Amino acid sequence: MTFLIPPKYKNFLFRFYRLATVSILANMMVPLAGLCDTAFLGHLEDIRYLAGVILGSILFDYLYRILKFLRSGTNAITAQAVGNEDDQGIILAVLRSGLITVIIAFFILILQVPIEKFGFMLLSGSPEIELSGIDYFNARIWGTPAVLLNFVFIGWFLGREMKGYILLLSLVGNGSNVLLDYFMISRWGWGSMGAGWATAISQYLALFVAIIGMILTIRWDMFRTTLQKTLDFQALQEIIALKGNIFIRFLVLISVYSIFTNLSALFGTTVLAANGLLLQIALLSQFTIQGVGMTTQTLTGNFKGKGMTEEMMPLLIVSIITSLVISSGFSTVPILFPETVFGLLTNHTEINESVAQYIGWLFPLLTLTSTTFMLEGYLIGLKEVSSLRDGVLLAFVLGFLPLAGLGWYWQNNHLLWMSLISYMMMLMTILGTKLPQINRNYNLQLPKLDNQ
Repeated sequence: MTFLIPPKYKNFLFRFYRLATVSILANMMVPLAGLCDTAFLGHLEDIRYLAGVILGSILFDYLYRILKFLRSGTNAITAQAVGNEDDQGIILAVLRSGLITVIIAFFILILQVPIEKFGFMLLSGSPEIELSGIDYFNARIWGTPAVLLNFVFIGWFLGREMKGYILLLSLVGNGSNVLLDYFMISRWGWGSMGAGWATAISQYLALFVAIIGMILTIRWDMFRTTLQKTLDFQALQEIIALKGNIFIRFLVLISVYSIFTNLSALFGTTVLAANGLLLQIALLSQFTIQGVGMTTQTLTGNFKGKGMTEEMMPLLIVSIITSLVISSGFSTVPILFPETVFGLLTNHTEINESVAQYIGWLFPLLTLTSTTFMLEGYLIGLKEVSSLRDGVLLAFVLGFLPLAGLGWYWQNNHLLWMSLISYMMMLMTILGTKLPQINRNYNLQLPKLDNQ
């Protein structure tokens, strides 16, 4: 793929792929742990534990995945501080983001009972499935402070390109999750509650590693004076505005998948489980692609801080091609070998038969998502987040909701999958049309093709 990039731009490729590899491995640990949860629960005799966790996970998609703006915002701020060689700004990035995060986590824990009551009032499922989902929620919710602070630390380490700490944090957190799943689900028979406790405890183990990493890598001679500037109101306002727009992006994305899952539950337990398994593959691909997107975001912010604007468009091109190769692999393997892939996740024949009817939607969904995520990472790295905010809102209202509504009205799961495709296609188109104006603002041009 490097034939697209002139030789004078190729100096960042090794740096890009080295950081992307670590980011991908780190991001893959999250969905792999989720797949492990699914595999343990999917082989239990009672399917309600699997369905309950799929349903209960909708709430955590809102509580956790939308709050990944904490990671993206911290990464963008840190990367530009690194590009500007601003050591104090690097420390302030984690302190201010950490302060905002602790406040958010505190309110979530205080409000956990109304969140649970209201959330499951909106969700659809049989009483047995809802009870299983509530058990999962009540256990996993206590990991909230650790989860959100880990988002901040991952963004901070990634913005500093500290690859070893990123990988170690993810290995500890997700590796311990898998181990705890084995004991709490398979050995001790705690079902969905065991899956929730395993995830919560593993996040605190990861947070411990992250704090040690911070202690070992900051300049303590300037920490005290930097700490006094943490509460600068104007600076906090700017951070909140940046993170707020990124928050809307995550809120809309998770709303799309949560509405999709909730509507799936109206089609019956078998369709809910089948869609849930297909989404596990989609999420595995998306978390992997996000590793490339986070690398794009980091290097874009770093190049902007250093004034190396001529590197930005080649970076975007490389990231898009790389993400398309990865997503094509993730979609093709389960389509070619469905029995092998999904047989690892569940031994319920009726679910695997349902999966076979809808598996073809994976390829267009994942390829569109890969390009869209790269455009999003590019805009976040430049802090052009208002364009991103406007794009996701428009794609949600015009691209997703109409087809999702028709799918619900006609009880058609194919239309439900088409609504996901429509959302990603419209968002990709909107962001693509904004690129020319953004590039003119930075005097950027597409690199000429070069076969050298």
